Amino acid sequence: MSSTAEIIPASLSRTARLIGPDATARLSQVHVILFGLGGVGSWAAEALVRSGVCHITIVDADTVAESNINRQLPALPSTVGIAKTQVMAERLRAINPGIDLTQIHGLYTADTADSYDLTAYDYIIDAIDSLSDKALLILRATEAMRQTASSERPVKFYSSMGAALKLDPTRIRVAEFWKVTGCPLAAALRRRFKKSSHMPARKFLCVYSDELIPNHPDYTPSTRDTAMTFNKVAFNGSMMHITATFGMTLASLVIKDCVKLCQ
Repeated sequence: MSSTAEIIPASLSRTARLIGPDATARLSQVHVILFGLGGVGSWAAEALVRSGVCHITIVDADTVAESNINRQLPALPSTVGIAKTQVMAERLRAINPGIDLTQIHGLYTADTADSYDLTAYDYIIDAIDSLSDKALLILRATEAMRQTASSERPVKFYSSMGAALKLDPTRIRVAEFWKVTGCPLAAALRRRFKKSSHMPARKFLCVYSDELIPNHPDYTPSTRDTAMTFNKVAFNGSMMHITATFGMTLASLVIKDCVKLCQ
């Protein structure tokens, strides 16, 4: 990264006034890959691009459903049935016509994981709901962190834990994965890693909420370890003011890291 900031466009003048021209320039140079464009990931993508990220890869296999309209950025009556990657790509390019954007309409699974070179990115963001796919991404992303730890471009990885069955945005927190408390999804992931004896190669930060809604009918032992949206076996209630806050918080981790590296 150059220590001398390039000319800041007018669209980012307020950003530069807050974080400085060097950090703003750095945001324009990093490459982010974002897995999942639902209630969490779609808002993270919006925040990143509006904050000046110019190189971004978005990955999702889902199409917009009517049930997404209550919380997901790409979801409108007019976009139902359209791939989320397509809707989001059009929106992000409308925000920044010069953006370097790659859209991948597909799942991140054991069958596709080898097609991603995660060491090629500065930041990896996990907004996947599927327990098995999320666990795999965590293992692969933290391995990329380990491989690049001593390089000039060490990979950073941030993960969203469960945003469903939450109502209070003031309970949303950031913590290292093994220190996340009160989150059934994090607990399920930890059990999965311990049972398989395959552990994340590095520590990583998570966005989570420790809120539990007492006696909610969807919060049962049969649903705690399952995922919540596309291609999943359980569909739990969720709302935009929570999922969007998760996504904005994920984006903030990238922004704050760029600012820190320029201080």
